[in-house]
Formats: sequence, structure tokens, C-alpha cells
Amino acid sequence: MEGALELWLVTAACALGHYLWRGLGVALSGRIALNSELFNWVACVAYAMIAGLVMRIMIFPVGLLAQSEVVDRLVACMLALAVFYACRRNLLVSVSAGVTVLMLASWARTLG
Repeated sequence: MEGALELWLVTAACALGHYLWRGLGVALSGRIALNSELFNWVACVAYAMIAGLVMRIMIFPVGLLAQSEVVDRLVACMLALAVFYACRRNLLVSVSAGVTVLMLASWARTLG
């Protein structure tokens, strides 16, 4: 019983923090100039963080992904990127293609 109360408190604190920042973002969004240097810098930092995270996942994976070969992960990533641009930036199709290629490559390695 005591553990359940702690979990509810942690969940409530996380929700409060999340929605506080989200509400602040909505309140300030109308005052931000999209062409400003600050906005461009924030966008560049966001893209750099995503690129770094993707590379970390590709090169130093954890969990089940660590059981696959680096070459298989890189090929699946490159194909997913190609499909993303070929299919007019459709994220669902590109992620599905990448996952399918990774699964097929891993399956093919178990045969040989």
C-alpha cells in the first residue's frame, strides 16, 4: 500500500512538471519569431541531439538491439532514410521498412 502511494506521487509530480512546461510553451509560442537567430539555434541543437542519439543507438545499442550486427543496423537505417525521402517523408512507411530489413537481416544470419 505504501509503495502504491509513492508511485502515485511520482506519477503526479512527473505529470505536473510535464504539463507545466508544455503550458508555458503554448503560452510563449505566439511571441517567438520563427526566423530569429535564437529559434534557429534551438532547432540546430535539437537536430544535433537527435542525430547523436540515433548514432549512439546504431553504434552502441543496448538490450535486444545489441544482439544484431552493426552492418545490419546501418543498412536498415540507410534504407529507412531512403524510403523516408522516396515516400514523401512518410515516417510510418520508413520506420516499417527499416524494422523489416533489420528483422530479415537478423533472420538471414541465423540461417547461414
